[in-house]
Amino acid sequence: MTDRDNKIDTDGLSFATRAVREGQVRTNENEHSEPIFPTSSYVFASAAEAAARFSGEEPGNIYSRFTNPTVRTFEKRLASLEMAECCVATASGMSAITATILGLLKMGDHLVSSRSIFGTTTVLLTNIVAKLGITTTFVELSNLSAWEKAITPETKLLFLETPSNPLTELVDIAALAEIAHKHGCLLAVDNCLCTPALQQPITLGADIVIHSATKYIDGQGRCMGGAVCGTNDVVGDGVFGFLRSAGPTMSAFNAWVFLKGLETLKLRMQAHSAAAQELAEWLEQLPEVKRVYYPGLESHPQHALAKTQQSGFGGLLSFELNGGKEEGWRLIDATELLSITANLGDTKTTITHPATTTHGRLTPEQRTEAGISDGLIRVAVGLEDIEDIKADLLRGMR
Repeated sequence: MTDRDNKIDTDGLSFATRAVREGQVRTNENEHSEPIFPTSSYVFASAAEAAARFSGEEPGNIYSRFTNPTVRTFEKRLASLEMAECCVATASGMSAITATILGLLKMGDHLVSSRSIFGTTTVLLTNIVAKLGITTTFVELSNLSAWEKAITPETKLLFLETPSNPLTELVDIAALAEIAHKHGCLLAVDNCLCTPALQQPITLGADIVIHSATKYIDGQGRCMGGAVCGTNDVVGDGVFGFLRSAGPTMSAFNAWVFLKGLETLKLRMQAHSAAAQELAEWLEQLPEVKRVYYPGLESHPQHALAKTQQSGFGGLLSFELNGGKEEGWRLIDATELLSITANLGDTKTTITHPATTTHGRLTPEQRTEAGISDGLIRVAVGLEDIEDIKADLLRGMR
């Protein structure tokens, strides 16, 4: 191994370069691609070294539940792209949210959440986290005064997605960060739909950024994973402490897949955004469509805000048909090219009916509050030819 192999200084390098180079440490084999370390444990040189590692006096690998070189490379790379001090990788996006809440909050604490969040996250907060004595108040995502009014002396965390899934609602991250910090709260932003290629919440004042790496970070629907980015004292201590003991661990193989995904992230997000923009503009012209939800449209109520805090509008959009569930299911079933699946962030375009899938476990009242109507269709635009996507959607509209 030559001296230059591990001397790449990524400080000052561009996003695209860091997405390819950040975090890699070559072994004596001089591999060009990052290696995978499929091992559960590590051998120590002595009993004293083992004791120093376990106590934290000496850095190094201990056990792959919480220290693995491949996972560590992924964590360093994603932290760099999110402009964060550190990152903790987890087994899934939901485990990333769980690790954040249970790693930082305790019984008696309170959090304020946007009501425009992934349906399973709502279930987690209301049915599981509540059992542990941590209460949640749900508010309208874009209503800053509602956020502030919901904060109590017990509030420790504000949690949201922006843009939201599936209605692509936004909130002013910088303004909400000011409110959170004024009241001594942390602000956690789920950045799944934009990724750091289009939005970096930490540069806008957020304390924590959460990811489902399963989505756009992978980019091809291959692996499950999640991540939490932030400061060393919040994420590197509280969230990592939960991971070390509770064990929602990312596998080395999945971390390697996500590393490959990060290398093309910027290119893919630009392509997804361009295709989604064209599809959204086309859908707005169809008589069967009542409304289109996409931040890149001038008709979107927060289009101006999206332009200020995002460098692109993302690959996800939703549209509401003039009819209800029957018309929605008929359109979905008529497609032949699009994949009927609730996942998103894939090279393959996916389509789903949120009211009966991603938000199907919510009560009718909760769906109404979240704006999930029976006629709503969600499309995560992939990388196929946009004309083929349009033609496939037309099968169920004519």
